[in-house]
Amino acid sequence: MQNFIETTLFQRQTLISIFVMFAMFATVMTLLLPYFQRNPLKSRMKSVALEREAIRARERARIANDKERGISLRHQQKAGIRDFVEKLDLRRALADDKTVASLRQAGFRGQNPLNIFLFMRFILPFAFLALAIFMIFGLGILAQQSTFVRFFVCILAAYAGFYAPNLYVSNIAAKRRESITLAWPDALDLMLICVESGMSTEAAFRRVADEIGVQSVDLAEELMLTNAELAFLPERRQAYENLANRTGMEAIKAMTQALIQAERYGTPVATAMRTLSQESRDMRLLAAEKKAAGLPPKLTVPMIVFFLPVLFMVILGPAMIQIFGAGGIAGN
Repeated sequence: MQNFIETTLFQRQTLISIFVMFAMFATVMTLLLPYFQRNPLKSRMKSVALEREAIRARERARIANDKERGISLRHQQKAGIRDFVEKLDLRRALADDKTVASLRQAGFRGQNPLNIFLFMRFILPFAFLALAIFMIFGLGILAQQSTFVRFFVCILAAYAGFYAPNLYVSNIAAKRRESITLAWPDALDLMLICVESGMSTEAAFRRVADEIGVQSVDLAEELMLTNAELAFLPERRQAYENLANRTGMEAIKAMTQALIQAERYGTPVATAMRTLSQESRDMRLLAAEKKAAGLPPKLTVPMIVFFLPVLFMVILGPAMIQIFGAGGIAGN
């Protein structure tokens, strides 16, 4: 084996071949890796730009001819999932205003995400039920249980499939809300600087969205969309209220109310923003302290299960070895 390594592996041609192979691999990875890297900020900004164009087209059509716009939307071509949802009238049966608000808070805007949500909520119970029947009655899982228990498990699977889309949307909305909460005080500080420097509200939203995108893509997306709505909606109050409804956060609702009052009564918005920024930072600090205070009870079970047995072994192990060793010597 040693002779084979010396005669084959350490030859000059072999070493050159290995070096060339690694060089080619590094070159290929250097050239192809940028194409596989995703930029979430760029994709989100692109979607916001598309949303802005949609708002522009909708508002232009509304101003030109409201009646013609209603007819065109009514006769728009529908296919696929949208046809399925409308034929079965799933929106009336499975969705309400709270469902639409939850989808918006999760970042799913427009009619297409709602149609997909309704379609999945209708299909998944049957899919989960079929899978449970196949696994229980086809593969023989839970064969030792009674027929009633197996049918009950199948019903539970269908029930889980019915609420699976809701859980998914709730999870996405919670993560999005957490991302916005962490970045919101910094965004308010940046907005305060922009407003005090003399920038307009639209320019301040645009500037803050560009700067805060590195920290929170979701917040940058919401600010860009609000900037687009401020430019195209007939009432600025509606744009602020849409921002509060899409996020569902009390801090943002307070800021939007301050902006609405400032535009209505002419009150200075900088003072309100400074106060709201300090309150947001205090709330974030209180949330961190709450998590830190809840950590000791959560660590109790892992410490009992994992740390204490090892600690007892380390402390009592040498003494037990000495005791058994002395007993063995005495016995001999």
